[in-house]
Amino acid sequence: MSKIKPSKGAPYARILGVGGYRPTRVVPNEVILEKIDSSDEWIRSRSGIETRHWAGPEETVAAMSVEAAGKAIADAGIDAEQIGAVVVSTVSHFSQTPAVATEIADKLGTDKAAAFDISAGCAGFGYGLTLAKGMVVEGSAEYVLVIGVERLSDLTDLEDRATAFLFGDGAGAVVVGPSKEPAIGPTVWGSEGDKSGTIKQTVPWDRFRIGDLTELPVDSEGNVKFPAITQEGQAVFRWAVFEMAKVAQQALDAAGITPDDLDVFIPHQANVRIIDSMVKTLKLPEHVTVARDIRTTGNTSAASIPLAMERLLATGEAKSGDTALVIGFGAGLVYAATVVTLP
Repeated sequence: MSKIKPSKGAPYARILGVGGYRPTRVVPNEVILEKIDSSDEWIRSRSGIETRHWAGPEETVAAMSVEAAGKAIADAGIDAEQIGAVVVSTVSHFSQTPAVATEIADKLGTDKAAAFDISAGCAGFGYGLTLAKGMVVEGSAEYVLVIGVERLSDLTDLEDRATAFLFGDGAGAVVVGPSKEPAIGPTVWGSEGDKSGTIKQTVPWDRFRIGDLTELPVDSEGNVKFPAITQEGQAVFRWAVFEMAKVAQQALDAAGITPDDLDVFIPHQANVRIIDSMVKTLKLPEHVTVARDIRTTGNTSAASIPLAMERLLATGEAKSGDTALVIGFGAGLVYAATVVTLP
């Protein structure tokens, strides 16, 4: 017979507060067109993107995270000292160790909160939300801060016509805490590693350590390019449209609801055409509010869902207590979908 005492967590978990941070610099498509052969009309029709935000020197991954997290903590009505864990999803913090989460936890004034980073690309927020729910219910933390943050402008090849216009910077955060009723549904998540080559970093970091730069990609002026994110656009589009609609439906089924029960749909902000196709495949009713934050924010990977959630609530397009389906998908290929009650 086990001598270990049972955990004393909350019966359920919920999102209690949300916050976002978008860098001050707004970058229109005209700036992107300076280095690629394209047009504003083509970019808008292919992606829906009109503008994106790019971070300045002081808007680091940590700085943006602290700003977004501070808003989420205030929105949740708690103090930073009550945060028991900080989970940060990012692929654009360039120091391998220590985790940027530890710096964020300290700057926020938490009381020695557990802190760690995860790398799950555009599904990172969903992964972090699932971990946070588990911690609250298990009892290892009463309140968990989940942050999705990216400086993808640092990983963008501005001469790559297929991706130069896609990416933006920003941070989104939520506080997850105890609930007396179900407010975060079961997560449907997974990976398809056989397709990992469809979204990837162009060059691994260790190629620069070797010192032989002869086979590394160069820009139009002959300079060695910094590693960037590249993708096989058509393959990713087909996967997202057909496979992720299935995953979204599975999340609805797992939560025990139908599309008619939804108030809000918040998919990863990858491409407006993907979003519109998913809405059609899922047969979402007209009353469901659909996040299309990508138009002015671009693709911010792990930050896209919490940023879109924050904007919908701030503008009144969604309200506290609404039932929302969230789904993230991207590099790996990885995905995570769940149904939540909005804070």
